[in-house]
Amino acid sequence: MQKIEFELREGEEHIQLIQLLKATNVAYNGAEAQGMVSDGFVLRNGVVELRKRAKIVSGDVITIADYEITVK
Repeated sequence: MQKIEFELREGEEHIQLIQLLKATNVAYNGAEAQGMVSDGFVLRNGVVELRKRAKIVSGDVITIADYEITVK
């Protein structure tokens, strides 16, 4: 499994899930990211996350396929 650490920008408290998938290059574009979420492939802290615009905060762990993204 490829582990990715993503650090929120200074002053930001969250990032939307589909934006995170694009920013970490797990998804090539927004449409692909939305499809991954809609199809139930994305786990947030071990639970399926179906909200495309879910607010991902520091401490969250996003798992999809062979990727594990830890948000700092």
